[in-house]
Amino acid sequence: MTTKAGEIAGAIWGALNENGTLTGKELKKAAKLKNEKELYLGLGWLMREDKVFTTEEEKDITVTLK
Repeated sequence: MTTKAGEIAGAIWGALNENGTLTGKELKKAAKLKNEKELYLGLGWLMREDKVFTTEEEKDITVTLK
C-alpha cells in the first residue's frame, strides 16, 4: 500500500505542477485517479510531506503546490 500511495502522490503532484491550482474533482480527473479514496490517499501523503496547500470551498477542496 505504501508504494501505491507514493505513486498516487506522484501523479497528483505532476497534475498540480502542470495545471496549477485544482479542485478535488479536477485533480481526480487530471491525475487519472479511479476514485476519491485514491485522491485522499495521495493528498494525505503530500500533506504529510508539506508539499501542498488545501482549502475547503463549499463541498469541494482546492489544492495548490507549495
